[in-house]
Amino acid sequence: MLSVHQLQPHDHETARRWDEFVLASAQATFFHRAGWQRILREVYRHDTYFLYVEEQGHIQGVLPLGHVNSWLFGNALTGLPFAVYGGVAASRPELAAVLVAEAQRLAQQLGVAHLELRHIDAQRPDWPTQDLYVTFRKEILADEEANMLAIPRKQRAMVRKGIKNGLTGTIDANAERFFPLYADNVHRHGTPAMPKRYFQALMDEFGADCEVLTVTAPDGRLLSSVMSFYFRDEILPYYAGDDERARELAANDFKYWELMRRACVRGLKVFDYGRSKQGTGSYAFKKNWGFEPRPLHYEYCLYRRDAIPQNNPSNAKYKLLIETWRRMPIWLANWLGPFIVRNLG
Repeated sequence: MLSVHQLQPHDHETARRWDEFVLASAQATFFHRAGWQRILREVYRHDTYFLYVEEQGHIQGVLPLGHVNSWLFGNALTGLPFAVYGGVAASRPELAAVLVAEAQRLAQQLGVAHLELRHIDAQRPDWPTQDLYVTFRKEILADEEANMLAIPRKQRAMVRKGIKNGLTGTIDANAERFFPLYADNVHRHGTPAMPKRYFQALMDEFGADCEVLTVTAPDGRLLSSVMSFYFRDEILPYYAGDDERARELAANDFKYWELMRRACVRGLKVFDYGRSKQGTGSYAFKKNWGFEPRPLHYEYCLYRRDAIPQNNPSNAKYKLLIETWRRMPIWLANWLGPFIVRNLG
């Protein structure tokens, strides 16, 4: 007999069973892990609805949802806010349908403008789909030198430049060195920074599966840093930042090679370069590494709106806001940023 339930925030036993299913499900991603519920609730104060379906006492499908209600960016139920992947992970299509039906019921009960499910592969062809984003994933070869030679020649030269510059990559125990590099980077791009406590909360929640690698120059200067997630046999560099000197020293090129090299040593199989918007600098950078883009399917059920929302920097209506943010003193941007970014999702 089928039954649909919500994971309660302090139900540690069910959270353990949830994660057992997620680790075994081919459809699941790092963003399906139960720990995201605590992050969304405690850091951003968003209501969460982590749905799961049981069959004969065993979890057979999950759908983590967060409710973000903002006067600036709209009222949405999303699977999952702050995640590039999400949506439904279920052992059978009929169980996925049960979870989506429950999500639709919740969406209407909450009075949201839309329900958004962030799938890698299309699951709801009858829903409007956002085609702005792609992801980049590639096999990690078993041999370190083979991975180096698989990088296209021009990009490989940049990696070797970083190595010749004597750069060093170090694993950090906390987010202290990462945050100023990240905050400076997003400020230069005209977007608000997430709060520092968010990154430390990720490290506290996911332990060894959330790691910071920081690159320094021979004189010890911080150049570039990245926070990565580990899931099964995959590595996903997710948040990154750099100093303005990083480009001339090839620190970012070195950083991602160092991640790939370390992942190879650990025996991991997939390097997930993550999401990019088509036509952006990050899209071109990842293509230069020999990664091929794979379209993401962000699928929407619209209730109180006629079109898919465009809450991203590519939207022309945010151009003035972005330029203003770039000119703002960074201390003020870092203070204001968390109040804005919590509503973006």
